[in-house]
Amino acid sequence: MKALELFAGAGGLGMGVARAGFDHAAVIEWNADACATLRENRDRGIAPVAHWPEVYEGDARAFDYGAVEAVDLVAGGPPCQPFSLGGKHRADRDARDMWPEAVRAVRELRPDAFIFENVRGLVRPAFAAYFEHVTLQLAYPEIGRRDGEDWAAHRERLLRHRNGRKADAGLVYRVQFRVLNAADFGVPQKRHRVFVVGFRSDLDAGWAFPAPTHSREALARAQWVTGDYWERHGVGKRSRPSPPAGTHVLDCSTLPWVTVRDAISGLPAPREDRDAPGVLNHRLQPGARSYDGHTGSPLDEPAKALKAGDHGVPGGENMLLRPDGSVRYFTVRESARLQTFPDDYAFSGAWSEAMRQIGNAVPVALAHVVADAVRARLAAISSGTTPPTEQHEHQAALRRGHARQSRSCSTSACSA
Repeated sequence: MKALELFAGAGGLGMGVARAGFDHAAVIEWNADACATLRENRDRGIAPVAHWPEVYEGDARAFDYGAVEAVDLVAGGPPCQPFSLGGKHRADRDARDMWPEAVRAVRELRPDAFIFENVRGLVRPAFAAYFEHVTLQLAYPEIGRRDGEDWAAHRERLLRHRNGRKADAGLVYRVQFRVLNAADFGVPQKRHRVFVVGFRSDLDAGWAFPAPTHSREALARAQWVTGDYWERHGVGKRSRPSPPAGTHVLDCSTLPWVTVRDAISGLPAPREDRDAPGVLNHRLQPGARSYDGHTGSPLDEPAKALKAGDHGVPGGENMLLRPDGSVRYFTVRESARLQTFPDDYAFSGAWSEAMRQIGNAVPVALAHVVADAVRARLAAISSGTTPPTEQHEHQAALRRGHARQSRSCSTSACSA
């Protein structure tokens, strides 16, 4: 199965999609340092990036989708600053709002499915109307905005279409969204992000988001009931913290949340003067300090969500809080582990830029979980486990025609 990656960043979502079994037909990213990261790892043969095509470095709005063969999946994380709690909250008035570009990719490529990820702030009440506009556009990507029509008027027209239609016509997607906590899926980080997933309506996919596999309760049991957690890390009883007051943990079928200690275990203590021998991007950055609201991530819990600040690295979110109360910055390698990047994956750019790439990334493991569930459903449909509808055959013919047209376009038109 083929995929196209929009707003690839350092590659977190794309790596999860690739691990799920998709081959990338195109990878698009505008940030020079992120592109350098992708190219460096591709040139070094780091899987799965080693198998990706050359990265398109530039504005996605200038990309020619006619130059791409038919794809089964479009994936990407549109820039989140317009909706981030730490941003300016300008939503559609922010020039970095790339949801219209995500919709264009779906409209022109007509994939079987799409996966988009964004910050939880997107589903806040303040953005409810605009987010509904986003999901309606993804559901009916061929119903575009008219000249002079603002997004609110377009939203109302899409609502009338949805509520008044008698049957699906044209390109239509069944769209779902859910806020997922990465910690619930084995990522050592309490990172809440909204995933927007859609399948073409003619596929009749009947897809559902995967269920959590890890939990806070299971971690509490491993720490305070069985003690397995401390024994695994060689922490003696005298060195263990006191259990929380009133701890009462029932047995559960999930796995324990993965903690910071779990994630960075085995790494040598970082030094300021050089990277640790044999470990990429593992150097101590001085200057960490704790202040109100920014107190670092405790060692024996999943980390707070790593962030990417507009002016350097946000200290509180990207610090380790040691058991003695002292703090230090996570190294780039430790941060990469918290985002479940492999240890042989290198990050280009200065420390602040590397940390920004990581803070903006989708955790690889979480991306893999969601993409694998999508791929499994598409595979079931393709194999006949889920019978296609008549409209499915019609849409498949349209996609084959689109692919033929793309392959026959002139060299000048295909050189985006």
